[in-house]
Amino acid sequence: MEIGESLKAQVEFGVMLLQKGGIVAFPTDTVYGIGANPFDEQAVAKIYRIKRRPPYLALPLLLSDKSELLGVARDIPQVAWRLVEHFLPGGLTLILRKAPAVPHIVAPGDTVAVRIPNHPIPIALIRKLGTPLIGTSANLSGRPNPITAQGVREQLGDEVDFIINGGGCLAGIASTVVDVTQEVPRILREGAVPREEIEEVCACRVKIRNQREEL
Repeated sequence: MEIGESLKAQVEFGVMLLQKGGIVAFPTDTVYGIGANPFDEQAVAKIYRIKRRPPYLALPLLLSDKSELLGVARDIPQVAWRLVEHFLPGGLTLILRKAPAVPHIVAPGDTVAVRIPNHPIPIALIRKLGTPLIGTSANLSGRPNPITAQGVREQLGDEVDFIINGGGCLAGIASTVVDVTQEVPRILREGAVPREEIEEVCACRVKIRNQREEL
């Protein structure tokens, strides 16, 4: 998917807002997300308020390239690199040990969630902003994930400063979330990447999150 002139203008405007602490919604290869500069504490706090998301639940970071992983994560195991090589860019989110540079408000615990989306709009936002991007689904917590700009408007209304309208999301399903901080990988949320494919790359059976746990 190429970014046309209209979308380029929307991306430029979105970056300007992000630099000023704004909240921007955008399409990804999975579902629509909302983003902010992770190093702007007030902007991150606003995302929690908009989504009505408990502040103890970390927010995912979107990266534009695997080379950026070392800036947000530490002690990355070999199994994580194998998953990166096979599935990213794409619909896989990895839970890794958090690097010191990641703000506490983004990831209150010892881990951080990261993904490289396979979509030119968030990639362009990240590269022009010059930092990773908060990339959480553009929904109210517990509500369906929107796959169109109109779906974002219906749930979040004027709470978001700008919505980049890049059409519908082709996948329409959230990313698979895999915790690779333990010896045996564990799927915390089943999604775009099937369990069987993850197990093939990991060369082992993976654990599945207890459904009573909260993400």
